[in-house]
Amino acid sequence: MFQEIRESESQSILQTYKRAPILWERGRSVWLVDSEGQEYLDMAAGIAVNALGYEHPAITEVLAQPGLIHTSNLYYTRPQVELGAQLCQTSFADKVFLCNSGTEANEGALKFARKFGKDRREIVAFSDGFHGRTMGALACTANPRYRQPFEPLIGGVRFATYNQLDSVNLDGGVAAVIVEPIQGEGGVQPASPEFLQGLRRMCDARDVLLIFDEVQCGLGRTGKLWAHQDYAVEPDIMTLAKPLGGGLPIGAILVNQKVANAVEAGDHGSTFGGGPLVARVAKSVLGTINQPEFLAQVVEVGQALAAVLHAAVQKFDFVLEARGRGLMWGLGLDEKVAVARVVEAGYTQKLVMLSSGRNTLRLLPPLILRKKHVEVFEKRLNAALEEVALALA
Repeated sequence: MFQEIRESESQSILQTYKRAPILWERGRSVWLVDSEGQEYLDMAAGIAVNALGYEHPAITEVLAQPGLIHTSNLYYTRPQVELGAQLCQTSFADKVFLCNSGTEANEGALKFARKFGKDRREIVAFSDGFHGRTMGALACTANPRYRQPFEPLIGGVRFATYNQLDSVNLDGGVAAVIVEPIQGEGGVQPASPEFLQGLRRMCDARDVLLIFDEVQCGLGRTGKLWAHQDYAVEPDIMTLAKPLGGGLPIGAILVNQKVANAVEAGDHGSTFGGGPLVARVAKSVLGTINQPEFLAQVVEVGQALAAVLHAAVQKFDFVLEARGRGLMWGLGLDEKVAVARVVEAGYTQKLVMLSSGRNTLRLLPPLILRKKHVEVFEKRLNAALEEVALALA
């Protein structure tokens, strides 16, 4: 069956992905099951999307209820309004725009920033940052491999160096700064408090908007509801997506009142954004994660995971560094070992992991991970790393 699916995929699907040779059939809790019935420990969560894992009642019970799927944004729907209120109540925001993905959220944030800035049009973004693949979001994504095939992109974007405040220049026509509190695709690089706090002061001094991209690091991933809460800094705009729908597509742009005052009817839109079905699920996901005991569990399990990763740094000479917070971690590897090799070794140990950055093993497990799962992860990770070490010997 798998071979038939694989051949059909090559014939009918545009080949923009290099897929692992696995056919997923179902999932439960933190486990994925392939077409042969083998269970894998999922330490990727669909790239930080499946925050509640698989078959979680907070999602399945909502999906089982009758209700509208779509009406468009020409009309009011109760789930959208209730989700918007919930997002505002749990954050700095005064208003919310709902869309369908992180890329769309960042694209909309750039439009709102330019509308606010009026004659100021430029955006400051950062080295190793990733904000999406549409033309505006891609213009703010630093990796030349993503950018060059599609240039010229939108103009007016300048890059500074992440975590180096003295590299930031807000002179001239800068409307906004966009930054990830923890870079995900860039190699799981946390911002320093001095960096984010300094950006806030610089933006305030020039009436420049500060945009936090929390598409990957937000919504409980760090042990706080929002990643920026660890920094005692609030943005003017925050973008969300990945975990908010628990697997269904949704994005959100959260703004304070001064940004909201600059946006008028007709300035932006989305046919599907905030549809009643996905909004009902997102309300349930947000309500489940935003519980003190849930977030405390993320912190506790994250500490256990951190201990395993720091032990790997001590045990394997090609594992150089562990970086992260909560349940968002990266292992920086020596260049002599390609991260793809470690990911592949993980598959042989029934372990799903990710790569990111220049050579980083990235871990973004479901937020329902428990210490018993970390013990399984430790055994399987060490076996995978031993396999790689043996190949190097």
